[in-house]
Amino acid sequence: MWWALFMLVPLRALRNAPRDVEVRGQVRGSVVTAGFHQLGDTLRHMRAYPLTLLFLLAYLIYYDGINTVTTLAAQYGDQELHLSDNTLLTAILIVQFTAFGGALLLGRFAQRWGAKRVIAWSLVVWIGVVVCAYFLPANKPLAFDALAIGLSIVLGGTQALSRSLFAGMIPRGKEAEYFSLYEVSSSGSSIFGTLLFGLALQNFGSYRVAIVSLMVFFVVGLVLLVRVDVAGAVAAAGTSCRPAWVAGGTNRRV
Repeated sequence: MWWALFMLVPLRALRNAPRDVEVRGQVRGSVVTAGFHQLGDTLRHMRAYPLTLLFLLAYLIYYDGINTVTTLAAQYGDQELHLSDNTLLTAILIVQFTAFGGALLLGRFAQRWGAKRVIAWSLVVWIGVVVCAYFLPANKPLAFDALAIGLSIVLGGTQALSRSLFAGMIPRGKEAEYFSLYEVSSSGSSIFGTLLFGLALQNFGSYRVAIVSLMVFFVVGLVLLVRVDVAGAVAAAGTSCRPAWVAGGTNRRV
């Protein structure tokens, strides 16, 4: 119901949006296979933009860690911290609302210091979140809620800024294709976090070891993100405008 409700906004606002009919290619094969053909074309086209591809790889890795932490947080709170269902539901609701404020806050930071730098520091916070989760005492709902609030501040901002940063690296006219790949890839890579969590739990018999093992996704994602030359990626994509969040002001470099 949530997605259906907000889907009405773009349907109404973009109904009369202009379309460039000349750049629309012919559909090859059936409607079932056409999307896969287009996805393959997008992958081949993206090889000409290695910096964009590097950022996408970094995003897929650290987003898998984010997705796994948020998905298994309730299970961790239940099985390891022995928290009640009411406590877990309260924490989930807190995250939904504070994540919105966190996205706005990190957006302000990105305008000043640049999106890449803010995302990188957000990943450092994510590393701190899983380390703190390892040391959380059982039967202490306030400590769990406090960690949930800290998590939510970087949750919405990391996701929103990643999309914005990726948008600046997309060649003009390829936005739909690249964001389709962005979404398909993030969904397809989401198995690795739960796989690592399950293997750690099976081999060590501890949810605490399992949750802290997810640190590897944030560390690797951070290392790859640091290597991305955002200004170079934007220039290679030929993006005509360069928003403030790209460089964090007029004279700052990413």
